[in-house]
Amino acid sequence: MYVCVCHAVTDKDIRKAVDRGACSLFDVQNELPVGSCCGRCEDTAQSVVDEYLSKCRRDSTPQLLVHAQPAL
Repeated sequence: MYVCVCHAVTDKDIRKAVDRGACSLFDVQNELPVGSCCGRCEDTAQSVVDEYLSKCRRDSTPQLLVHAQPAL
């Protein structure tokens, strides 16, 4: 989906910037022109960054292994 229509920046572009190391909207804006024209897309761009960072953290958190108790 297009997040910034003014500069044709998509949610995929924003996620790629996060994959390259961006940790905030400010970091994304250093790579992409999102929010640099009319500014109406900043809230949506922030949501994309936050949701993707949250997903990345969940996916990288090791899951606890649950071992079955031996039958007696």
